[in-house]
Amino acid sequence: MTPDIAEIIWVVGAVGWYVIRYPHERRSRRTAVSRNSADRIELLLMTISATGLGVLPFVYVLFGFGGFADYGFSPAQGWIGAALFAGSLYLFYRTHRDLGRNWSVTLKMREAHRLITQGVYAYVRHPMYTAFFLWALAQAFLLPNWIAGLSGLVGFGTLYLFRIKREEAMMLETFGDDYRRYSERTKRLVPWIY
Repeated sequence: MTPDIAEIIWVVGAVGWYVIRYPHERRSRRTAVSRNSADRIELLLMTISATGLGVLPFVYVLFGFGGFADYGFSPAQGWIGAALFAGSLYLFYRTHRDLGRNWSVTLKMREAHRLITQGVYAYVRHPMYTAFFLWALAQAFLLPNWIAGLSGLVGFGTLYLFRIKREEAMMLETFGDDYRRYSERTKRLVPWIY
């Protein structure tokens, strides 16, 4: 594996991400929203995350940063990055499939929204966030640059840190004891660990 192939894998993964999400995004526009908690903070967090997982790495892949902040690349790290991105895409697909019409990109509750506790949600409460973290880790392995490689962890990590409590409060308010019991038997991101 070479750095150029690793960059191609990152691009293919980012396109795959969009291909998975697009039909769900279209369908979600047709499903009425009963509660919308998206505000300026949410928009700022989404922008930070998109910059770290999309804009900076895309600029790096297209133009490079002139060697600035590059670090050594080994074929092994490219293969690890490819495996992480493949796992990320699979988990991302499963979360969308399991959520169905309950999915939204921001903090929204749909009409007839129900608590999903089966599929990948039987193991963790926020598997989509796990998928995003896997993407960010894959990016760090695939793009050997301290800025482009690590920007996904910083960008998505920021969104996660400032959004998770708001999201879980919304779920508790909507689903009450059902969500409380679900939280007691599942972890947030990694089964049996965290």
